[in-house]
Amino acid sequence: MKEYNPKEIEKKWQDIWEERGTFYASDDKTKPKYYALVEFPYPSGQGLHVGHPRSYTALDIVARKRRMQGYNVLYPMGWDAFGLPTENYAIKNKIHPRIVTERNIARFKAQLKSIGLSFDWSREVDTTDPKYYKWTQWIFLKLFEKGLAYKKEASINWCTACKIGLANEEVVNGVCERCGGEVVRKVKNQWMLKITEYAERLIQDLQLVDYIERVKIQQENWIGRSTGMEIDFAVTGGKQIKVYTTRPDTLFGATYMVIAPEHPLIDELKDFVANLDEIEAYKEQANKKSDFERTELAKEKTGVEIKGIKAVNPATEKEIPIFVSDYVLMSYGTGAIMAVPGHDTRDWEFAKKFNLPIVEVVAGGNIEEAAYTDTENGIMVNSGFLNGLEVKEAKEKISDWLEEKGIGKRKVNFKLRDWVFSRQRYWGEPIPLIYCEKCGWVPVPEEELPVVLPEVESYEPTDTGESPLANIREWVETTCPKCGGKGERETDTMPQWAGSSWYFLRYTDPHNDKELASKENLDYWLPIDWYNGGMEHTTLHLLYSRFWHKFLYDCGVVPTPEPYQKRTSHGMILGENSEKMSKSRGNVVNPDEIIEEYGADTLRVYEMFIGDFEKSVPWSQNGIKGCRRFLDRVWKLQSILTDGDAFSKELETSLHKTIKKVSEDFENLKFNTAIAALMSLLNEFNDRGQIHRAEFKTFLMLLNPIAPHITEELWQINGYEGMIAEQSWPRWDEEKTKDAMVEIAVQVNGKVRAAIVIPAEASQEDVKKKALEDEKIICFIQGKNIVKEIYVPGKIYNIVVK
Repeated sequence: MKEYNPKEIEKKWQDIWEERGTFYASDDKTKPKYYALVEFPYPSGQGLHVGHPRSYTALDIVARKRRMQGYNVLYPMGWDAFGLPTENYAIKNKIHPRIVTERNIARFKAQLKSIGLSFDWSREVDTTDPKYYKWTQWIFLKLFEKGLAYKKEASINWCTACKIGLANEEVVNGVCERCGGEVVRKVKNQWMLKITEYAERLIQDLQLVDYIERVKIQQENWIGRSTGMEIDFAVTGGKQIKVYTTRPDTLFGATYMVIAPEHPLIDELKDFVANLDEIEAYKEQANKKSDFERTELAKEKTGVEIKGIKAVNPATEKEIPIFVSDYVLMSYGTGAIMAVPGHDTRDWEFAKKFNLPIVEVVAGGNIEEAAYTDTENGIMVNSGFLNGLEVKEAKEKISDWLEEKGIGKRKVNFKLRDWVFSRQRYWGEPIPLIYCEKCGWVPVPEEELPVVLPEVESYEPTDTGESPLANIREWVETTCPKCGGKGERETDTMPQWAGSSWYFLRYTDPHNDKELASKENLDYWLPIDWYNGGMEHTTLHLLYSRFWHKFLYDCGVVPTPEPYQKRTSHGMILGENSEKMSKSRGNVVNPDEIIEEYGADTLRVYEMFIGDFEKSVPWSQNGIKGCRRFLDRVWKLQSILTDGDAFSKELETSLHKTIKKVSEDFENLKFNTAIAALMSLLNEFNDRGQIHRAEFKTFLMLLNPIAPHITEELWQINGYEGMIAEQSWPRWDEEKTKDAMVEIAVQVNGKVRAAIVIPAEASQEDVKKKALEDEKIICFIQGKNIVKEIYVPGKIYNIVVK
């Protein structure tokens, strides 16, 4: 028997699978389907790190098992390849982004193939391919046609170095996460997508899907649905400030107001404002912070009182001061709040800092502690006609009163904002619209799609904040499709989120040049049965793709209201120092090096054995070595292989137990315990000193989804027919998973005094007889009366004596 050599066998089997199209989804729609999906990667120049294969291998296990269970499985892969990192690299190194992208994709693809993942490479997609983004543009035009794509002035995070708008998540401590450049707030004319139109459905339809709880919570929190009141506060100069609050019952406790630094009231009343220069300076400082930094709970509260104007609390009819503070955002609610420091942590901290009145309006003990006390169920105090009411009643009464007075109305509000869809860069999908002085914004006709990115010599961002495309006049200047007059193309491009919001649909029919995908294919493959990805994508990407899918459902393009039936998320693999892997920390582990030294199957086994799949875990080089030793022992089972076309009597129970455990664990993301069960079974084979061919066959099939190369090689070497990938998944007999003999604890007065082995089906009388024969038990009950017996079948027999 030759030694186990992964280098010899892994490339061999990868070539066989590719040559035979072993993992290609079938066009046979009579078979039950199973669509397994992982998030397609951004192909960066660094290539894969060992964190990537964790998700891919997990769903690969599920996909391989499903094929063996008779399903027609679609398990595809592609590339989310537009975006800023590639463009920045291209600018720095004077290489076209397309060339950079092609190189990165080639590297990623080679790495993924070397891991032995069972992707259907015949369905590969690339968001930068005009044949793909033709349909991204088509979806945008449908959104525009339905009034869900519109242009407006919007305040965005602007990186002064990259010269691009950034998402809140891309701004850290006031600087650009990517380049470290200063970030300021800048108002730009942006394309927006009206995702807020779908906010209610995006929450309600979570009831239709099987998402792990933490993913559902992330979605709900990001959408942020609340019910409350909009209330008008009269302000100096005959103006009004509108606030939204979920706690109108606390109106009597509003002792000051806070508005966002960008609130239009400041300009409207500037003739009344005595300290306008101070407020403008504060506004400039606020513009340098992201929304996330401004609303961070732990940060110190800052603000400036607007001197010269006051508001009037409509409940108390008292004048109250108005402050500007950056913890209030113009983009949420109305950009203004009534501050109730007696019952809100941030308001309390602000009031303490600026020496403002704090009034308790919900009874709850010490007023300074009230800010940190749950006041949802208290009794109203210091609240005029609400005094003595419970909070729930008070909410209704004050809401009715405000509506009768004409200064308030009930409202459902969402934290979710419309999606800023413009990017002032080159490397993205061109927005397929033409501006005409006479006709306004006009869609590019469908038959002229795709609007292809022009080839350019320079894709440097402009100092004006416009896209580099604006400088290519021969591309920009065109004819209006509506009136035939002069027109100019939109020069903003779409964000990276665009292509990733519908890619899963294209996998069902990736070569269709007549439509996004055929109705027949979409009807067959949707919804996606299982989608796994990182927790960092369970807000924006998940939300955006669900929004696009719902829109396409409303258009009659897709057959289901939700794209993903099941969504799970995996934890990160950290460096050996338990920190997030990064080049700067010097703790990145390259999977190529692991495969070179230990083999792809060792990498796969280790990534699944490393710990709880849903939690972050540190990398361990010793752990890798242990998994390689396990596979070496699997290889050596050949040396004790004997004839036998049935399970041996002595291992029959263990085999059926293992089939059941591995089968169920694969479905519940418990890959580590499934591997532990296989390791335990391997020990039993070695302890016995032989393994029957029937037992070896089953063992190889169970291990195959985790370690496909070594198992296929052993299958072939030992003369089993066909390939494991073509076999039926092993089944277990429930009756045979039950042990013939079990060990139970025997207690005397609740303390374990002995353990006895009995037949699994033994009666209480049988157990009692066996227990009373045990010398240890005799010692504790001698000369005493048995007053009670408690028997938990198969687990505990307790004797109570006096």
